[in-house]
Amino acid sequence: MSKSKLKIRNIIIMILLALVILWGINNTISTNKLANKQGAIFTPDNAKIVALGEDIYDKNCASCHGAKLEGEADWRNPKEGGFLPAPPHDKSGHTWHHTDTLLFNITKYGFAKISNNENFKTNMPVFENVLSDDDIIAVLSYIKSTWPNEIKQRHDELNASGAQAQ
Repeated sequence: MSKSKLKIRNIIIMILLALVILWGINNTISTNKLANKQGAIFTPDNAKIVALGEDIYDKNCASCHGAKLEGEADWRNPKEGGFLPAPPHDKSGHTWHHTDTLLFNITKYGFAKISNNENFKTNMPVFENVLSDDDIIAVLSYIKSTWPNEIKQRHDELNASGAQAQ
């Protein structure tokens, strides 16, 4: 094969490789957002992600928030020392009152960091160096998948209004 043909072949291979990489990046970004749902990063309709999230939840969250997402008893009133009990993540709680982005940030970085209040009293661990971003999204997708459709819709509307405000 001549040097010019070899050079052209290598250029074509590099272009094809670049296209495959760009397609992969675009596909990854697309799967991390719900189609036509502004501000949403959770995927409660993706059975594979929900199953992964349930497994991670069982191993990392259920000991405090309950196997059925029911939270601790009397979760609105501080315990001795001022620490709030773990809230429920089912429809009876307030999880769905917060945007995907806020829930993700609370889970990853913790209340103290996102509220810029190092004295915030919580027993909630920070998962920044424990779970990957995809794992956190899977857990939160699992939680959202358990909510009734009406609450999911209200949560989607909250995400959309939060996205518009940015």
